[in-house]
Amino acid sequence: MSDMRIAVIGAGVMGSGIAQTTATYGYRTHCYDLSEDQIRAARELVVNGRYGLDRAVERNKISPEWARAAQERLSFGTDLAEALDSADLVIEAIPEDLGLKTRMFRRLDEMAPPEAILTSNTSGHPICALAGATTRPEKVMGWHWSSPPPVMPLAELVVTPQTSQATVDAVVQVATACGKNPVVVKENPFVWGFVGNRLLTAMVREAQRVVDEGLASKEQVDQIVVDGYRWPVGPFAMMEGASSGWGEKRSPSTAPEGAPWKRG
Repeated sequence: MSDMRIAVIGAGVMGSGIAQTTATYGYRTHCYDLSEDQIRAARELVVNGRYGLDRAVERNKISPEWARAAQERLSFGTDLAEALDSADLVIEAIPEDLGLKTRMFRRLDEMAPPEAILTSNTSGHPICALAGATTRPEKVMGWHWSSPPPVMPLAELVVTPQTSQATVDAVVQVATACGKNPVVVKENPFVWGFVGNRLLTAMVREAQRVVDEGLASKEQVDQIVVDGYRWPVGPFAMMEGASSGWGEKRSPSTAPEGAPWKRG
């Protein structure tokens, strides 16, 4: 069990899922949000949501004992100072607005312990801009989670030229301990999105062009991708399934030995 303390800033669907994940894998986690209503909704998602702890127990992915332990390690609140107190790692998961995130990173820098690492779950805002809002750019990087966080294995870790190797190593260690497959990538601050979203956007855009040109149906495009390139699903099935939970059956493929989340 790690002594590292994690603060998750934002208790929306992504934030609550991230907090659930880190707590499940042994990290004492505090999830912060401005809204009491959002905190209540996050508590409900963590326990009773489609990817919540009770559902994981029902599907024999974690034991009832681990679910209870995860709840004990996870706390919620609307006091930012309390959330950041003694935090070793901060994961920001607030709405995708660069101005809002920049202001939040200024506050995190002012209020978090000097040695704390600050990460952002942004899908594509420049990490260098967030790092530039702090006095610790060497301790700032992106940690782009896939949705839903409790079950999707990708951890896209985004570094800037100022991110220190010690920071990268620490976040890789946490991501791996949480059963994720960390991939460390660089950012291009002049282009929206990191590697994963840029690849996905290009693929979906071209697939739609093929359909719009009347060359093939959506179903045919998906079949070509599945049969020709051995993808588990095609681009259109992927986009439609993203909101219907097709990833629910996936479990972290590199979960360390002794981790609570059972594979398969």
